[in-house]
Amino acid sequence: MAKLFGHSFYFLILFSTQFIMKKILFLLCGIMLIVINGYSQNHQKKEKLTIGADRLLSEYFNLIKGKRIGLVTNESGILSNGTPLVDTLANIHDVKLVALFGPEHGVRSDNPAGKSVDNSVDSKTGIKVYSLYGKNKKPTPEMLKNVDVLVYDIQDVGARFYTFISTLFYVVQAGDENHIPIIVLDRPNPINGINVEGPIRKEDEASFVGIAPLPIVTGMTIGELAKLYAGEHYIGKNLTPNLTIIKMKNWKRNSYLDQYSLPWINPSPNIPDLETAIVYPGTCLIEGTNVSEGRGTLHPFLTIGAPFINSDSLIKKLVDLKIPGVNLKPISYIPIDIPKMATDPKYKGQNCNGISIHIIDREKFRTVDFGIKLICALHSLYPDKFKFRDAGFDRLSGDKSVRENILAGISPNKIERSWNKELKDFLKVRKKYLLY
Repeated sequence: MAKLFGHSFYFLILFSTQFIMKKILFLLCGIMLIVINGYSQNHQKKEKLTIGADRLLSEYFNLIKGKRIGLVTNESGILSNGTPLVDTLANIHDVKLVALFGPEHGVRSDNPAGKSVDNSVDSKTGIKVYSLYGKNKKPTPEMLKNVDVLVYDIQDVGARFYTFISTLFYVVQAGDENHIPIIVLDRPNPINGINVEGPIRKEDEASFVGIAPLPIVTGMTIGELAKLYAGEHYIGKNLTPNLTIIKMKNWKRNSYLDQYSLPWINPSPNIPDLETAIVYPGTCLIEGTNVSEGRGTLHPFLTIGAPFINSDSLIKKLVDLKIPGVNLKPISYIPIDIPKMATDPKYKGQNCNGISIHIIDREKFRTVDFGIKLICALHSLYPDKFKFRDAGFDRLSGDKSVRENILAGISPNKIERSWNKELKDFLKVRKKYLLY
């Protein structure tokens, strides 16, 4: 009996050991698959992309050879090897870089948002810099008197109110008015060229953050926008600019910038990464309210708050609205001045409570949908404390009825449906100018 018990105990131990080992092996295999999958996602081969600036030098140099060039650019105007185009052109003997034109933030992108920029001399090249974000928004005949060809090379982020595309508008217009050819060096729309969202800017909301009747998310590249401005006569009914778009090679409309080998350079000081660029078109609407859009933190537009907000209540309200592709976490922060990023941000030195935004599925996330639902939630939770900066919000949204509908308690989904028809009409127009 004892011997039988001993054999049974032995087989029980053996069976248990084998079972446990199988479990451990299965678990290890699962962990290895997760690690391998994560490694492949984080180390996937970047696709080769040839941007317009590269092709200007390698394939279309004849367009600028022997010419006096006026270059509209900033820190984002780099070649794929990381070298700024301005520095490269300044050192090529067959061309003469005679003038630089700086948009908002300046040629070297070292001025905070909204701060007027003065004319100056570029410290690195010694070339005259004309500001297009100060007294003048458009190049003047005096600025262009020694220029044979205007070259535009700035990274856009795909949003109507990003002022670089307003600068593009005026550059194309000034080129025609002064009989100067314009070359636009095309770059990717970093948040993809498929999504098109938001209301179309109404004529009475025309401004430097709404230069043309576009939706908030354009789904277009800068080259395509330049063609649209000219082709639809937005720059003037009788203007037919001498416009050349140097296209990219191997760009796909449904792609994001991080799928390519091109390095990320901040297009402006408060867009430090791709995730911010994806969220920006929706949360920038917060600038038109008395809620902090996160300026004065290291994560602007991903950080939203105010002293009167309860983080948990806001998150619950937003979760109830079923917004796909995003994770929200409570946050407390104190906005401060940050050199080259923020000066006198909202609620400077005050404690703000709110949300930290994290994209978990960018294919499902819709930024304008999120922005509208966020503002509706804030108005619903804090009707006495939440305020619009009426003119500012209307310029950003492009349509005052958005604010009016929010104040009237109209549901976010119904508000978004209100611009469906005009968005469909825009898509038909847009299709004529797509290059890819």
